[in-house]
Amino acid sequence: MEDSHLPAGRGPAVKSKPRAILGYGVDWTAFLTEERYRPTPPLAVAEEGKASFLSHQFKDFILRARVLKLYRQALRTARRAPGHARVELTHTIRQEMENNRNCGDRQRIRFLLSEGLGKLKGLNEMLDMQGH
Repeated sequence: MEDSHLPAGRGPAVKSKPRAILGYGVDWTAFLTEERYRPTPPLAVAEEGKASFLSHQFKDFILRARVLKLYRQALRTARRAPGHARVELTHTIRQEMENNRNCGDRQRIRFLLSEGLGKLKGLNEMLDMQGH
């Protein structure tokens, strides 16, 4: 028996789980363990070589975002420095970034990030002790 309100070639509508506002009254563990409700990872759908490429591209994107975040934090911290040191500090931060701009080695970039975060933490502590 076909439903007249369904498009041609389609079976009867599948009843979906109840969706309560903000999740009240719904057993989400049972809901998410059903096969049809599990999200398919986007990279699992892609071809094997393409998935690897997308994964590397995404990792590069995240790493770049972390570098830019460090740069912005460093410049904001430099603004807290006393006037006579601010220009030199800003110049040093920019020079460090420029020196390593063309670094393509992810491991080296991660090392530089951790080193930069450590230096930034030390600078913040020093400025806090000086009252700036």
